[in-house]
Amino acid sequence: MSAGWVAGDVRAVAMSRRVLGLHGARRIAASKGLADALGALMTTPYSRDIKPDQSLDAAQRAIAATLLWNMRVLAGWAPSAGISMLRVATAWFEIANIEARFRAADAGDKAPAFDLGGLAISWRRLADISQDHALREELATTWWGRADDDSARAIGLMMRSRLLDRATSAVPGGRAWATGAAALLVAREQLLAERELPPGVRRLLGKILGMRAVDARSLTALQEALPRNARWALAGVNQPEDLWLAEAHWWTRVERDGRVLLRSSSLGPEPVVGAIAVMATDAWRTRAALEIAARGGRLEDFDALA
Repeated sequence: MSAGWVAGDVRAVAMSRRVLGLHGARRIAASKGLADALGALMTTPYSRDIKPDQSLDAAQRAIAATLLWNMRVLAGWAPSAGISMLRVATAWFEIANIEARFRAADAGDKAPAFDLGGLAISWRRLADISQDHALREELATTWWGRADDDSARAIGLMMRSRLLDRATSAVPGGRAWATGAAALLVAREQLLAERELPPGVRRLLGKILGMRAVDARSLTALQEALPRNARWALAGVNQPEDLWLAEAHWWTRVERDGRVLLRSSSLGPEPVVGAIAVMATDAWRTRAALEIAARGGRLEDFDALA
């Protein structure tokens, strides 16, 4: 596409090696408790925000913060034309900030926020709003749009479905990931949790998957109704209770595709997207390994995920 991507692509390939990998994460999972796991993490690429006395939640957040920092570094090497794509790729962190702010409003305590810097979509407009109602009203005027109602669930589903809709076209190589994630979202909400999707969310997910899939009321019906580029996400799943395994397979696909994109020789964003995919999968796997270590280090649990 453009020689402007050369520096970013070279940097992406180098940064994609800043990961624990499957075997490294497995060693973390085998730790004898959270304290040992944190000690081990302090000598890894995730040492930036890890502290020896952190809680599990704080340590998992620190792993995510390291991923975000690496994505911001990549953005600094990318041409200006790629920033909008990178904002979509990092939008999960903005969703996490917004949802944390709503939880903080309910609990009367301000939660820490991920620092998105120049990759923020709407967070700079929202960050200093402390009142719950004012935050909802301002959010409705942003890229994220208005939810069907003011519940935290409706707002969270609206943001996730809008992100998936944008990601189908905004992230090179990411269409299959977005459609697969949309299929998982429908399955989790309507089949596992047995909760109806809000109308606006149904429309957005129907745009991605087709309304027949969104209207499905059984796992078999959903699998049959999914478009070809989304069926892989639920392949081998026999009941809604197995969706945790489907999520793990989703990450496996993201990592595999990411490595293919990393090897792309085109002068474009593909290697950068590939690096993000590889690093994001590694962060997800490391967070899971940390939780397994905190629960006693049952390696069979980790192996089931990996």
